[in-house]
Amino acid sequence: MTAAVTPVEPPAEVAFDPARPWRRARSVALRPEPFGALVYHFGNRKLSFLKSKTLVAVVEALADHSSANATLAACGVTEAQHPAYVKALADLARSQMIEPNPEGTP
Repeated sequence: MTAAVTPVEPPAEVAFDPARPWRRARSVALRPEPFGALVYHFGNRKLSFLKSKTLVAVVEALADHSSANATLAACGVTEAQHPAYVKALADLARSQMIEPNPEGTP
């Protein structure tokens, strides 16, 4: 008799919406470096590099604000820089480095 093998499904991808509250994923560690930071996810073992100290500040401050947009504003990201930072945050969400914050700060 052959046993059926059930494939393990990866976690559902969450679409990044900068109007929602986000936070650094609980299983992620951030290590400051001269260029920005190393970001390591202990669950999926992914390693990422944040090559901007402003992006590091944004990721660290996400949980303190009502949305990613509010975090960008609080960290001094200009309107001209906004699309690049939203793309970077979307990439971090896709790699599960940041996650929706169910306790979003009002």
